[in-house]
Amino acid sequence: MVREARFIRMKLTGLVAATYTPFHADGTLNADLISPMIDHMIDRGVAGFYICGSTGEGESLTLDERKQVAEATVSAAKGRVPVVVQAGHNSIDSACELARHAAEVGADAISTLPPTYFKPSTPELLMEYIAKVAGSAPDLPYYYYHIPRLSGVAFDTVNLLKLAKTSVPSFAGIKFSDFFLAEMMACQEFDDGRYDILFGSDEMILGALATGAKGAVGSCYGFAAPLWLKIIETFKAGNIEEAQGWMRKAARLVRFIAGDPGPFQGCVKQVIWPMLGFDVGALRLPQPAMDKAAIDQAKRWLDETRFGEEIVSGNFSL
Repeated sequence: MVREARFIRMKLTGLVAATYTPFHADGTLNADLISPMIDHMIDRGVAGFYICGSTGEGESLTLDERKQVAEATVSAAKGRVPVVVQAGHNSIDSACELARHAAEVGADAISTLPPTYFKPSTPELLMEYIAKVAGSAPDLPYYYYHIPRLSGVAFDTVNLLKLAKTSVPSFAGIKFSDFFLAEMMACQEFDDGRYDILFGSDEMILGALATGAKGAVGSCYGFAAPLWLKIIETFKAGNIEEAQGWMRKAARLVRFIAGDPGPFQGCVKQVIWPMLGFDVGALRLPQPAMDKAAIDQAKRWLDETRFGEEIVSGNFSL
């Protein structure tokens, strides 16, 4: 199984899974499930973990829960693959606390969303926030989490790199969860490729590979890494038409999960992870839970299309 992610000059490669946070039926954290889920994902070819981001519902967890998730994930990974801890918080003191904790428990890198309620009004203010949080764990590489469609913070990322170069020594790169590949390419080129630009939109990974992306962080890699590895492997082999075929298949899966019955993360948590043997619970409010009718509908579609069988076995076919 392909497993590429390692820090090489503070760079990640391969498929980095944005992990789902498991809950009990009553909504409390189920930390005991984290270790077997980590083993499953590594066995399927995942090359690293990004925890407590959008997929992991980090913004819906308490500080203590986020620390528990970080401790359990680092312990379960056992140094086999890197673990990046998303430490962003609207409270800068809480963000610094989470960054320090990540360093204490042995995480490989930290990351932050920007503040999302009192949003920084200038790139300089955002970089001041980043510098303080990154400075709380100065020995860990820092990745900025750029996801403007959710955070509402949409500063030009090349300008952020220019600021980071002189103000944040540990700045390693950007988790680029946007669709503007031209901007991502400009980040890749900045300062002769100094920074690690990780692509974060699963359904467009083939386009990112064509721009030179070497690593990707995504919600799908935890439960369907073998499908995305097919895209990477055939692209690297120069079999572009086959890579396009795999990409179309992956995009169909994403469209279904996100569209009908949806929502994407809810369908993955309540339908797909249980198929893999992990009852991870529903999304936390204010995100919606799926009712029984929607769950049954999703199961029927997965059965009819054979996606369910392929996800469980890890064997995908065109």
